[in-house]
Amino acid sequence: MKQAHTLGGQNSQNYPRAGFGDRLVAAGRARGRLCVGIDPHASLLAQWGLPDTADGLRTFAMTCVEAFAEDAALVKPQVAFFERFGSRGFAVLEDVLAALREAGTLTVADAKRGDIGSTMAGYAQAWLEPGSPLEADAVTVTPYLGVGSLDPAIELASAHGKGVFVMAANSNPEAEEFQSAPLGRDGERSVAQFMVDECAARNAASAALGEVGNVGVVVGATVAHPPVLTGLNAAVLMPGVGAQGATFADADRVAALEPALVIPSVSRSVLSAGPDASDLRKRLRDLREQRN
Repeated sequence: MKQAHTLGGQNSQNYPRAGFGDRLVAAGRARGRLCVGIDPHASLLAQWGLPDTADGLRTFAMTCVEAFAEDAALVKPQVAFFERFGSRGFAVLEDVLAALREAGTLTVADAKRGDIGSTMAGYAQAWLEPGSPLEADAVTVTPYLGVGSLDPAIELASAHGKGVFVMAANSNPEAEEFQSAPLGRDGERSVAQFMVDECAARNAASAALGEVGNVGVVVGATVAHPPVLTGLNAAVLMPGVGAQGATFADADRVAALEPALVIPSVSRSVLSAGPDASDLRKRLRDLREQRN
């Protein structure tokens, strides 16, 4: 897997000091601008003929690793579906992240963590500290205690060439109603726009150096009134393509960004091709061709 090692992870030789943003852009150029999820929920385990147990989880997840490790720019394990099995589920997740890291494949742990002070620092160390059992290249975070509450994770990510994706404009109806509401006395910005602007401010130093920032955002490709993203200077992770009804064209339209920074996230539309790793790989490659 020599090519994989040049794209990311601690063993990268082409980008030994690059931040997560630049490594993700490089991986997108080499492997296609897609994120693929590992979402082992009970119905998919059953569809694959697997038991809804930690052993079934391991078979599912490691099959995904085999299928995606050399073909995906970014792989996103959904932490909740591992966490529901307790310590045995987390053990599987540790092995998944380690195997993808060894292959040089970029990962984002979809954990949606958010808190303040030392607690946020603890979450950051769990997911972003080199050598942590749960080490990933990036983690999803929730900013509704204020974007400033996420600074321990943002600072740790910056120190180690990692990234964060901040929830900004999600596609579920409850989120869209709240996140599109006007914020503050002047009412000029929505909640989502405020979140994006705060992230853009944290990417300004990277922009000044001609680098892609490490503080990305999550914006659903199905969002009717998306925030303006043109000043973000970081990747936008865009769920909602495929099973939720959005297209790659929708993702590009919503983001209105340099295409290299728009990373649609697909899960069910790929995972439904299982349980054979070769079929999963073919489905991912087919979608990648459509994307590019």
